[in-house]
Amino acid sequence: MRYVPRAATGRLERLLREFPAVLVYGPRQCGKSTLVRAVCRDFRQLDLERPADFGLLETDLEGFLKAHPRRLAIDEAQRLPALFPALRHAIDSGRGPGRFVLTGSASPALIRGVSESLAGRIALVELTPFRSSELSAARSGGRWCWGGFPPVHARRTTRARLDWLDAYVASYLERDLPSYGVRLPAVRLRTLWTMLTHVHGNLLNVSDLARSLGVSSHTVDGDLDVLEQTFMLRRLRPYHANVQKRLTKSPKLYLRDTGLLHFLAGLRDPRELATWARRGASFEGLVIEELVAWTQDRLVRPEAFFWRTHAGAEVDLILVHGRRAVPIEIKLGAAVGPRDVAGLRQCMSDLGLRRGLVVYAGDEPRRLGNGIELVPWRTVATGALDLPL
Repeated sequence: MRYVPRAATGRLERLLREFPAVLVYGPRQCGKSTLVRAVCRDFRQLDLERPADFGLLETDLEGFLKAHPRRLAIDEAQRLPALFPALRHAIDSGRGPGRFVLTGSASPALIRGVSESLAGRIALVELTPFRSSELSAARSGGRWCWGGFPPVHARRTTRARLDWLDAYVASYLERDLPSYGVRLPAVRLRTLWTMLTHVHGNLLNVSDLARSLGVSSHTVDGDLDVLEQTFMLRRLRPYHANVQKRLTKSPKLYLRDTGLLHFLAGLRDPRELATWARRGASFEGLVIEELVAWTQDRLVRPEAFFWRTHAGAEVDLILVHGRRAVPIEIKLGAAVGPRDVAGLRQCMSDLGLRRGLVVYAGDEPRRLGNGIELVPWRTVATGALDLPL
């Protein structure tokens, strides 16, 4: 599979001009190392999953950084926690931007190391698996069904793609989590992960999950934290504003990659997606991930929420940048009627917002009046959407 240009390229290049170090982080196999090699072609590349490279740094970490004070890229940085304080000393001892690039699969150890040792010295770039807007038209059609992990799209047959997804899940549970220092029973976590395919797109009820697993709510909360910190799921928080309404307090839950969602839910043929009962929720998660990634590429500290009142009025996504907010409803159907936008109208009225969007599966962009616009999914999938943020 030929190199696919990533939307995060421009951001990485810009941050390398501004900060002494940049961390590119995201799930395993999402393309972090490939991106760094493409952007930082003249950097020395080390991979801490390679025993020789790990030993090279572990033996004399400070000495190695002193001998290589710039243009150094280190993959899977979380495998050597001592690297972070050593980098702090190396950065403070010299000057200039663009000296170090780290990559890492998000983990508790990785996040702690960055926040405690390199605050103010390092910029962060979250890289997701392929988005629809990054793939060619020929490949983007399979993005919903198969998810976005590059190795899936490098395989041509259904069987080869299913084999890769099966191996990815097994490796994540049996190899990756222990390497992060996370000690959880693999069988329990896989059972929970599979159960979450039925919760995808719904309000999260931890007590129900705990009861089904026969464990405490505290245990399930900890398991969900691990899945979230390693980019397997997203807990979308409810949006709260100073309005005189009772609003939902529970988050909504989404498995972030639709390929893993479908695989864990038991789908084994792309044709099964057309009749799957959770198809609408799957599409909703696909659109949310695309839009959230769009904002992260272009904006400073964007936030994502959903909105729901106790009376049942709901909006799937609210994107917030500073004091600006855009509510977005997501519909799989090709037709949108007045009932489909009732929650959006209520949200806009309650929050005093003048513009709202409906992303839908139809082909025609239209204005419904009162600030509501219909946006075809293909506009989002091709990266042509212009959000008013």
